[in-house]
Amino acid sequence: MNALGRHILAELYGCNSESLNDLKKVEKAMVSAALKAGAEVREVAFHKFSPQGVSGVVVISESHLAIHTWPEYGYAAVDVFTCGDQVDPWIACGFINEAFGAKNVTTNEVKRGVFEEPAKKIAG
Repeated sequence: MNALGRHILAELYGCNSESLNDLKKVEKAMVSAALKAGAEVREVAFHKFSPQGVSGVVVISESHLAIHTWPEYGYAAVDVFTCGDQVDPWIACGFINEAFGAKNVTTNEVKRGVFEEPAKKIAG
């Protein structure tokens, strides 16, 4: 069985609330995480909510990284979806965890586009 992509869903608890509420820090952490994992960044879009919280996405050639923060709870919901074998989503997740000082993290990896390889044709 092969998968077209790997999707990591991460729950970050006990994060630095000030960092989670800083648009530039969140954006920089997410872009840096993508680059550390070996991804090619294509587009970046982030939004600061009032009175608090940040949401954003980093579109990469290999898929995306996304985040939504709840600074009042020291919590962030993160997903990292990569396709192919060149980018390791776990490297990106680890970087994000460290960037926000998460004290507790739970993760779940979902294989996306799981299929069986078609039988190879033999010339002859």
